[in-house]
Amino acid sequence: MNVPVELRAGGATDVGLVREVNEDSYLVDPPVFVVADGMGGHDGGDIASQIVVEEFGRVTGVGLDAGRGAEVVVETLRRCQHRLDEYGDTHRGSDGGRWRGGTTAVVALVVEDHWLLANLGDSRIYAVGGGELVRVSVDHSLVQELVDAGQITEEEAAIHPERHIVTRALGGPDDVEPDFFVLPLVDFERVLLCSDGVTGMIGDDEIAGLLAGSADPDEAADRIVAAALSAGGIDNATAVVVDVVGWAGDRTHDSRPDPESVPQPPGAQP
Repeated sequence: MNVPVELRAGGATDVGLVREVNEDSYLVDPPVFVVADGMGGHDGGDIASQIVVEEFGRVTGVGLDAGRGAEVVVETLRRCQHRLDEYGDTHRGSDGGRWRGGTTAVVALVVEDHWLLANLGDSRIYAVGGGELVRVSVDHSLVQELVDAGQITEEEAAIHPERHIVTRALGGPDDVEPDFFVLPLVDFERVLLCSDGVTGMIGDDEIAGLLAGSADPDEAADRIVAAALSAGGIDNATAVVVDVVGWAGDRTHDSRPDPESVPQPPGAQP
């Protein structure tokens, strides 16, 4: 069953105060939203992240349903990987060797009556429900693995010298294996996608306050990026904020789907 919803979204990005090139890219094209954080510096992380945005831009014309949502995301990420491989085969890096740009990707799709969220890398997905901010995605990074193993704390991870090492991303030698998360739209009225240029500069509490203080998603995205710059802006900073602002037809926010009826794609995490 297709449940049309009214969405409002905004995005913002900034090169920051240190970097010369903005390697982040984002897409706001309902019902598809993406943030990609390119890696490679002078070797073209900006090209890698733009490839992701271009490929997901094609998804907006595809009929999305609960049965194919996750499949479409995986297929699109594989097309991105293929294009990155092809680009590397035909272009040289700054050292004269093979071009080796890569990128993270966080994706939010509205599929029927739920958010279908996907993560690859250390860009993040947050959701707001009932006035509470929830960190949905789990970073694919070395420091996150150390935190999960109990070897360091979250506070230590924020200043760890290897905090920028990602363990899963597009452009690497491994197969594309995103994490999926499924959330009911009626329980989570707002989603934030952002690069680590945001989360590396400001904490979850500050992000929650900025989102709570900005009803308009464009303003919220602008304020989050501005806060990252005010905190030092040592990296490119990008934020996309998406709001559910209404239901078409007779459906209201008070009508909640049975959790058992929310489709869970393979590998999905509630």
